[in-house]
Amino acid sequence: MENVKEDKMKRGEFLRSLGLSTSTLMAFYCLGTTMTACGSSDDDPEPNPGGGGSGTGVTGTTTGSAINFTIDLTKDATKKLKTAGQYEIFGDVLVAFTSTNQYVALSKICTHEGNPVRYQAGPNNIQCPTHQSEYALTGAVTQGPATAALKAYKTALSTDGNTLTVTA
Repeated sequence: MENVKEDKMKRGEFLRSLGLSTSTLMAFYCLGTTMTACGSSDDDPEPNPGGGGSGTGVTGTTTGSAINFTIDLTKDATKKLKTAGQYEIFGDVLVAFTSTNQYVALSKICTHEGNPVRYQAGPNNIQCPTHQSEYALTGAVTQGPATAALKAYKTALSTDGNTLTVTA
């Protein structure tokens, strides 16, 4: 009798092993192609991109060219954005409550090679961890290899501090 060990590969590992770029994967997503049989979704960084709905605390359009959404900062899924130094990704947009207590919203994709960016509370900036490009909170490039700015979106906090609106 032969023993065979079954290796399971998570969806994200499989896609990375193919060497596909983020923009190629996004094209598959936008065309409606899905890979539902490839494994669990627990390794997906954002299984419901742009996912609005009352349970998530986000309503409106979070992807494409007509960005216009509202974040309910009292919901469990979004209330961490009331803490300085925290950020979340909503569809195509990174929203951060900076370490200087201001809200910023920028494109979540580095302009160098299309990789996801992140907010860094320590230096209070945006960084692409893939090639170390850095951006000011306005979206301007402060360190290459990126040469083009991130798209910046307008943010408006309600007077009670419980709702944040992001618009193009």
